[in-house]
Amino acid sequence: MKLKEIDNRGTLQGFVFVRTCDRKTAKNGSVYLDLMINDSEQDFAAKMWDFKGAPEEQPAANSVILVRGVLNMYNNQPQFRIDRFRQSNENDGIDIGKFVPSASFPGQKMFDELVAIVDRFEDEELKKLTKAVLDEYHSRIVDLPAAFRLHHAVRGGLMMHTLSICRLAQCVAAQYPSVDGELLLAGAIMHDIAKSDEFNLSPTGLVDSYTVRGILVGHLVKGAMIIDEIGRKLEISEELLTLLEHMLISHHGEPEFGAAVRPSFLEAEILSALDTLDADIYEIESVVKGVQPGGFSTKVWALNDRKFYNHGRKEPVTDVRFTFEDHAGKEN
Repeated sequence: MKLKEIDNRGTLQGFVFVRTCDRKTAKNGSVYLDLMINDSEQDFAAKMWDFKGAPEEQPAANSVILVRGVLNMYNNQPQFRIDRFRQSNENDGIDIGKFVPSASFPGQKMFDELVAIVDRFEDEELKKLTKAVLDEYHSRIVDLPAAFRLHHAVRGGLMMHTLSICRLAQCVAAQYPSVDGELLLAGAIMHDIAKSDEFNLSPTGLVDSYTVRGILVGHLVKGAMIIDEIGRKLEISEELLTLLEHMLISHHGEPEFGAAVRPSFLEAEILSALDTLDADIYEIESVVKGVQPGGFSTKVWALNDRKFYNHGRKEPVTDVRFTFEDHAGKEN
């Protein structure tokens, strides 16, 4: 941990990033704060008991605070008890980049790799449409998180999630001859494009809330609208637009998870499965990496309230292995 011990009683002090801060009421009627904080290396739970301040006085999500308290274990998980805190200020000289969770690779580098994938398309309609969408949304998605609180909720997380699905899609297409690899890749590249319209971002570049349009329309339907609008300007065929729009509005699989319709052709089904797979891997890695080998995580509501076991055979990290090509086509 980055927090430093300041006395011989186990008291720790240091700057932490506030991921979330919820105001709750204990059984005895007192107010307490339930936080998720990051010490620039890992997330861990924190509590501030018997909080007397008003709601506007509690730590703000997506901010850096100076905390003092004690680290304990609760249900075999580290939990920090905050005794005192204050918001950081300009005089503290905080480098926000050290605290804001970020993807393993720069967003621009991953974006360039997506463009390189599209450049290799043989289907000219798919190439023209996908490049036009990427060009239009470049500045809005290159460093965008993929979520508010769930998978890939880090700077550049959308690019990390998208490129991961593309790598998986390439493997699937190579394995099964009946899969239209370029259609699958185009759907993968554009499947979350409308998350740029779904999120409000904090000054740190992380998501702090959903937009009205994001709540009322959602990124699946809005993504299909984007493809339809750009595609018609480019005079893309009705058949291709329909296939891609279906892939976007169905990629959450089931209506209970936000899909407008269920996947109804092979590439749409594969995209939905790969989207779920990549998200689940990230979620499981996130909860297990804070667990000692031989221990279980707390229940994960996003994964059906299951606990996950750290078997210790590999170190759990929310990371990926990407290879990139330079302009000459040489891997680096």
